[in-house]
Amino acid sequence: MTPEFDFIIVGAGSAGCALAYRLSENPDTRVLVLEFGGTDAGPFIQMPAALSYPMNMSRYDWGYESEPEPHLGGRRLATPRGKVIGGSSSINGMVYVRGHACDFDTWEDMGAAGWGYRHVLPYYQRLETSHGGQAGWRGTSGPLHVTRGTKWNPLYDAFKSAGEQAGYGVTPDYNGERQEGFSDMEMTVHKGRRWSAANAYLKPALKRGNVELIKGALVRRVLFEGKRATGVEFEIGGEILTAKARREVVLAASSINSPKILMQSGVGAASHLAEHGIEVIADRSGVGANLQDHLELYIQQACIQPITLYKHWNIFSKAMIGLQWLLQGKGLGASNHFEASAFIRSKAGIKYPDIQYHFLPFAVRYDGKAAAEGHGFQAHVGPMRSKSRGRVSLTSADPRAKPSILFNYMSHEDDWADFRTAIRLTREIFGQEAFAPYRGKEIQPGDAVQSDDELNDFIREHAESAYHPSGTCRMGAADDTMAVVDPHCRVIGVEGLRVADSSIFPQITNGNLNAPSILVGEKAADHLLGKDPLPASNQQPWIHPDWENSQR
Repeated sequence: MTPEFDFIIVGAGSAGCALAYRLSENPDTRVLVLEFGGTDAGPFIQMPAALSYPMNMSRYDWGYESEPEPHLGGRRLATPRGKVIGGSSSINGMVYVRGHACDFDTWEDMGAAGWGYRHVLPYYQRLETSHGGQAGWRGTSGPLHVTRGTKWNPLYDAFKSAGEQAGYGVTPDYNGERQEGFSDMEMTVHKGRRWSAANAYLKPALKRGNVELIKGALVRRVLFEGKRATGVEFEIGGEILTAKARREVVLAASSINSPKILMQSGVGAASHLAEHGIEVIADRSGVGANLQDHLELYIQQACIQPITLYKHWNIFSKAMIGLQWLLQGKGLGASNHFEASAFIRSKAGIKYPDIQYHFLPFAVRYDGKAAAEGHGFQAHVGPMRSKSRGRVSLTSADPRAKPSILFNYMSHEDDWADFRTAIRLTREIFGQEAFAPYRGKEIQPGDAVQSDDELNDFIREHAESAYHPSGTCRMGAADDTMAVVDPHCRVIGVEGLRVADSSIFPQITNGNLNAPSILVGEKAADHLLGKDPLPASNQQPWIHPDWENSQR
């Protein structure tokens, strides 16, 4: 007997966990969640400060990387995606950013009707419990806990003060009324633990008894009868199994794997599917196209006071931090250490921020593999709205084959000018009086790197992904030939199949993508259940009153 469920969700990631929680609120609804990864138990995932470990462990990561990127000197860039319950919310940096109000209004302008800021704000309020956020703009009773750090290091306040001295504003809550400015950074940490989508949504849903989670399940394809999706074929330990969906199948497998599964199932560009001998169910040329990401650089400065995390960069200190966290859930182990941030505009005439900063009181690589020599601090900085577009495509009809991922980073000339501006603005911030008691030499790029050509060489060699792939199953109007899903997340050209994850973003949002991915799961659940959407908000977000003439 093939087991039957009302809904089958492919992927227990940020959106998939939220879907499982909302779709199972009715006890009569049976939900199946298929996840290729396994358990998230263990300190490497649950301890916030250990964030560099799970991202680099094959047990938790799909291990994807890009094709040689033609505009970055042929470098292949790591493309980690979570292969574990919680998905990428279990291996990410835990930074919580909703995105700017204008991002969602842009989505609506691009054909995603019903996804403007006034429509999504109520869903953000439903999904979160904000600790210290702006009253009236934030949620207070949702599954996802959002907190701020202790700001244990004086460099966090120095960064905010330097921003103010440079003429930028300070905002009490970049996830509230006003994103633009310097502020405390928020994280998905609760009671000292990583508050992933698995902890917030999936584990409570599994207690209801009407949600079944199958781990270690590699989804091979969506099954169709004619144009209607009727179930899923998946593989566990070499055995091929099927499950039937009475109502609908939802792909929430990431912006890499959702388009891959669609193509394996016969939904994609007919010519590409023919190359791999896959029968075409629906010819949708947008599947796998429109791939977007954020690139960033680490601008690193030596610190002349021995106050940074470098003093804990040894086995003994790490052991003590880990022990305190295990016993008390407190201390340096309970933070991701991104506790200060900023969103600024690169120039006058830009309506809303297009540069993001993560500030870290340590000079180190994101993967934790190499620290700069001695004490230092760094800002992760990058443009938010690159004009470059890439793609995800199949390398084989074999579901176990890795896809081909080409971001085509820096393929648009404007991206180079934007990145150079970001570097120069960062140097100006680090040069402010607030950093005078701490500031040593510039470690990276280094004082010798000044001209456009020198900065371009540095960008080409050192730009890294911020791990925000999105856009590969773009949402748009049903008559848009490059759209993959309509504004109700339904795959255009078939029935009974939806996509709900970061792949449906028409355009990448400002900042980190975990929050908007969870938002998609929350809103898609209402569409799947046929509920009326939450009433639209009439709150007006802050826009710089003189944005047309002033950069700050």
